[in-house]
Amino acid sequence: MTRHILCAVDLQHAEADAKVLKRAAELAKCFGASLSVVTVIPDYGMSIVGSYFHEGTMKKAVRAANDQLHAFVADTLPDFGKVQHIVEVGNIYEMVLDAVKRSRADLVVMGAHKPDIIDRFQGPNSARVARYAKISVLIVRE
Repeated sequence: MTRHILCAVDLQHAEADAKVLKRAAELAKCFGASLSVVTVIPDYGMSIVGSYFHEGTMKKAVRAANDQLHAFVADTLPDFGKVQHIVEVGNIYEMVLDAVKRSRADLVVMGAHKPDIIDRFQGPNSARVARYAKISVLIVRE
């Protein structure tokens, strides 16, 4: 039985991910489940890279992403009700998997975007989440 759904969205693909979020909301209503929405912003990757940015840059980025996520959810699901908003920093698939554990979700809903050339070598994030998640993952195609 599905009690909690985690929907992973990329705010840079808001138009496509609005469809993903709507699908997650439909499922949440169907199951009577709660809904969390997570977005991940990349970290600096290496500490030396972070040293070139002003102090507090990442905190500002997280706040901006949080504001964007709230606006995105409100615009996409105006009548849905309570939604938990989560902003993570780091590697996308790792942070989505971490959000799954912390939110105690039993279903992940995420989109499948057209892969860039690098994805052909590393594998897209949705494939990695599906491979490593210990719960069901629904991949919404465009």
